[in-house]
Amino acid sequence: MKTLKISDETHRKLTATLGTLMAQTGKLQTYSDAIEALLNCSITLQPELLAEVERYINENKQQGYITREEFIAEATRFLLRLKSKEYKYIEVPKEKYEKLNQALKEMDTPFYNAEDFVNKHINEALEKYETWLEEREKQLKRQQ
Repeated sequence: MKTLKISDETHRKLTATLGTLMAQTGKLQTYSDAIEALLNCSITLQPELLAEVERYINENKQQGYITREEFIAEATRFLLRLKSKEYKYIEVPKEKYEKLNQALKEMDTPFYNAEDFVNKHINEALEKYETWLEEREKQLKRQQ
């Protein structure tokens, strides 16, 4: 057993981590457990990247992020979905996306928003493709 000298601020953060750890496990934890958990699950990020995350959170409070950990966890989950091969993402410049939303609303179209517009057009194209495949198959059978 060793004794460590830590600042009051570090002690406060460690105590908060200890509380979080106890909430997650449902068991009493020690400061040693909290330090061990931090060492086992922590990652090192460049100070510039952390500053960029902090800046984004501060400038976009309406998105609901309170801590950088929340933001980084959500960003990581999004990237995992993006890389999972289960979904494909298409980049659309924000200006065009917002203009399309505005146009759909002002033109009183049956679409709720740009996402709805894109999804319905994809579904329509796939339905047409299925019909085309069926017709082509019928033609091939007739030719035989």
